[in-house]
Amino acid sequence: MTQLTAREHDCLYWASQGKTSWEMGRILGITERTANFHIANSCDKLGVRSRQAAITQALQRQLLDLDKFARTGPAEKSPRRPLPDYRPDKPDPAPPCLRRSAGPIPYVS
Repeated sequence: MTQLTAREHDCLYWASQGKTSWEMGRILGITERTANFHIANSCDKLGVRSRQAAITQALQRQLLDLDKFARTGPAEKSPRRPLPDYRPDKPDPAPPCLRRSAGPIPYVS
């Protein structure tokens, strides 16, 4: 029987709720890349190729219980530092070269 880790379960749950990997990362306190990693691991364990197929397989195999998750909530957040709060109405705290709106880095000879 295939077992999903707590993070794989959380990521599949949020994917089933229509969340993107970026949104999952914000909710769970992980990066978008890590959310994709957990979804990919879930797909491998379930023998499918897509996020939607993984959700379907997990539901059919009763590995993903949407009602129970709604009652208990997601697994504990990892002890990593939280991602910075990005809101379009606030100035970006990142240095100018790393801001989302910075554009290309000028060439300096």
